[in-house]
Amino acid sequence: MVSGSTTVLPVVSKAAEQFLLRHSNVNIVVNAGGSGVGINLLGGKKIQIGMASRDITRKELEKYTDVHFVAHPIGKDVVVPVVSSEIYNAGVKALTIAQIAGIYKGEIKNWSEVGGPDKEILAVDKEKSRGTRHVFMKIIMGDKEAEAPGAKLVLGSNNEEQTAIAQSDSAIGMLSNAWLNSDVKGLSIILNDGEIIAPTLENIINGKFPITRDLLLITDGKPQGKIKEFIDFIKSSDGQKIVEQAGYVSLYE
Repeated sequence: MVSGSTTVLPVVSKAAEQFLLRHSNVNIVVNAGGSGVGINLLGGKKIQIGMASRDITRKELEKYTDVHFVAHPIGKDVVVPVVSSEIYNAGVKALTIAQIAGIYKGEIKNWSEVGGPDKEILAVDKEKSRGTRHVFMKIIMGDKEAEAPGAKLVLGSNNEEQTAIAQSDSAIGMLSNAWLNSDVKGLSIILNDGEIIAPTLENIINGKFPITRDLLLITDGKPQGKIKEFIDFIKSSDGQKIVEQAGYVSLYE
């Protein structure tokens, strides 16, 4: 049983399909729910592998003292501040970290305050257990568990947030790079020195984009048997092709 991050989910689901073609005597069930769900289910010994797109917290380590969490990186990703395509096309293509923080703090409420159209901002937040939120808030707000009083909507999965931002014409949110599309546009980050860093795969690889993270599979202790074989498969050249096809960066880049 595998459960957790919706960011990691597409990789593991596809890898499970291919692994089962080679191992007909194995059963793999993959569920989402978020990084926090995966870590807590693993801590409760209800699953064999947790999927996470953030590090395990101290609280989680202290809660499950009888579990030896071992993290296995399977790829790299960036968390991107994203906006509705209408806002992007109206000229908001890059923001500073301070401007994004101002939106989530409720200090900036209209797109006209950051060079955009005269529209009220719909700031979309994620559930606090979500790995994407942890990584985003740590960089943007300086605290992975920061409150976001400026947010008007709190959602869970990447799919839910992608849909909400696409359906709006004035939204901002946070998504994995792999979830961008023609209706949901990724913003570049304006650094303090004025340099503009786009959320490209090249900038994930070279480490320039400031909101980068590892994609993880987590086990209780060193994996054995078929669990080890499955994780090794995802780390293999065939498995890493799945990582790249999902829009993430291979371990070997």
